Amino acid sequence: MFVLVEMVDTVRIPPWSFHRQLNDAIAEELNKKLANKVVYNVGLCICLYDITKLEDSYIFPGDGASHTKVHFRYVVFHPFLDAILVGKIKGCSAEGVHVSLGFFDDIIIPPESLQQPAKFDEAEQVWVWEYETDEGTHDLYMDQGEEIRFRVVDEVFIDTSPTGPSTEKEAPSAAGTTSAAPPAGPEDAAPQKEAPYTLIGSVSEPGLGLLSWWNN
Repeated sequence: MFVLVEMVDTVRIPPWSFHRQLNDAIAEELNKKLANKVVYNVGLCICLYDITKLEDSYIFPGDGASHTKVHFRYVVFHPFLDAILVGKIKGCSAEGVHVSLGFFDDIIIPPESLQQPAKFDEAEQVWVWEYETDEGTHDLYMDQGEEIRFRVVDEVFIDTSPTGPSTEKEAPSAAGTTSAAPPAGPEDAAPQKEAPYTLIGSVSEPGLGLLSWWNN
């Protein structure tokens, strides 16, 4: 679930931190920059593990800070595919069951990966496993806050780096003509924020799903 990743970065230390040990100042700056951040195609950075190499430090004209190239290892959350994890249900929607590990919330179990047959209860906003027995069908609800065991079947990284302004909507108008821009809708006012790292889970196997199902 957690891996050590070797990284290289140039760390800037401001002049007011020169009185500190160089390793301590660099460690603080690296954690400020990376902790709780997603690195594309790497995973969710947790904390600095160690510094393996420090190269020479330089001070550039016009900048009183020192710049040091650092080789280090960082603890990263990046579970391998087919790993079995236990989390808590954060909520349910028509898109599936949303799961949280406490420190990582972007986990979804799509409807086709639930125990089948399953249905979505619109009134209660929960997914239900219609468990069939000799006595009939029993509805097993996947309530918010319940602990759930799932298998990691896929991962999705999205590059959320800032981009320049879009020019597609600003077509040049002909000379002597005026055009009124359409009123901004809610989608234009607040674009939906995408998660940079999402795990796709599955519970469509015996032993997977709510822990209470199998404990009882």
